[in-house]
Amino acid sequence: MYDVAIIGAGVVGGMTARALSKYKLKICILEKENDVAMGATKANSAIVHAGFDAKEGSLKARLNVRGAEMMPTVCRELGVKYQNNGSLVVGFNEEDRAIINDLLARGKANGVAGLEILEQDALKRLEPNISGEAICALHAPTGSIVCPYDLTVAAIGNAMDNGAQLKRNFAVCRIESTENGYLLSSQTDSVEARFVINCAGVYSDAVANMVGDTSFRVHPRKGEYILLDKECGTLVSHTIFQTPSKMGKGILISPTVDGNLLLGPTSVDGEDKENKATTQEGFADIIEKAQKSIGAVPLGKTITSFCGLRAVGSTGDFIITSPKKGFINAAGIESPGLSASPAIAEYITQMLSQQGLTLTEKESYNPIRTSSHAFREMSLEEKNRLIKENPAYGRIICRCEGVTEGEILDALRRNPKATDLDGVKRRTRAQMGRCQGGFCSPYIIELLARELGVPYERVTKSGGASFINVAQTKGGQ
Repeated sequence: MYDVAIIGAGVVGGMTARALSKYKLKICILEKENDVAMGATKANSAIVHAGFDAKEGSLKARLNVRGAEMMPTVCRELGVKYQNNGSLVVGFNEEDRAIINDLLARGKANGVAGLEILEQDALKRLEPNISGEAICALHAPTGSIVCPYDLTVAAIGNAMDNGAQLKRNFAVCRIESTENGYLLSSQTDSVEARFVINCAGVYSDAVANMVGDTSFRVHPRKGEYILLDKECGTLVSHTIFQTPSKMGKGILISPTVDGNLLLGPTSVDGEDKENKATTQEGFADIIEKAQKSIGAVPLGKTITSFCGLRAVGSTGDFIITSPKKGFINAAGIESPGLSASPAIAEYITQMLSQQGLTLTEKESYNPIRTSSHAFREMSLEEKNRLIKENPAYGRIICRCEGVTEGEILDALRRNPKATDLDGVKRRTRAQMGRCQGGFCSPYIIELLARELGVPYERVTKSGGASFINVAQTKGGQ
């Protein structure tokens, strides 16, 4: 019997698990995929929004501003890269200027500090590569960037280090009320918990329906991205937005915390909650609008593209409700969900306390987690000392990103352990460079097979039946 079961191991579920692991509670995280951060969390803009966009008084506004305030401390404790690079909403005509003025007023009402409107000359000094057609911009100096899946892996790992349990490949298909709480079942397993938190992303409405809550609907909004090489990472220093519409914040251009340049996302509503295919039309839209912001975009330096699905709720705001005692929805957590995630976890913790969950702090709680990139951040002397202790750190596996065998082995042994090729990628950046795994993948598969105790051909890309190799062709015994 668990005190709390959290459905969904995205950034909101992960932050909530970490917040609750501070207390003397038995916590279980249930994830339908083979790894954490597999939904909207792994494919978004990685922006910690300042908080000027959400409607005054909404949960989005309140929790965005609070979450952005919390994020530097959270990232520091979890050893996650965080960069306060600031953001700009660029205007190209007087209609855009009117929207920017509205955003300024809204941001001030939301309590966002430091907002100002820059005219063309000041904007050009701040961002020399900005388009000559830009006439003004809203400058939000508190805007920042982070790595969303690194943040989630670290949060869940820290929660697990403090006693929380993670059950992968557990797709909740039925929830029943019991005398003491709820029984949650998959096709092959079940767990019982006194309290349940629904953080199931695009499937959060389906999970809510299992307890009879039909008060909201969630649909997927498709967003495609283009990622450019690190050679392009200094083209802009701020996150560059265009004026938003009812479909979102539009196509942005932003550096990443790892030094690449990110373009996107598109914004297309749909009903298919699994369709993450990229499209020619999507790329054309990204390219056209990105070029409007900064003129020539070095598209020849593209190294990959990807697509994510945002969970758009029918209410227009975050849906953090309790339709039944002991059951809490955290649904419709679209942008600025990443920014708000620490505050959402705080908010949910307060709701649980109000519903009778006893929150007694652990004396042994440790909020600190060593960075997964600690080796590459060491001095040369520190690296040499570690290599003498463990020669695996002296063997480079991913040449593009400089990732060592020691770092990959850490990813396979440390909570939450990577169990497939994509899991290693998200934890170490191996396979994320120019060759996109062309050289390092066979070596990583060898390490996975050895650590998991499975044949080479049983290693998967992302769990399930996503086998990379069919059979051995020569050299077998």
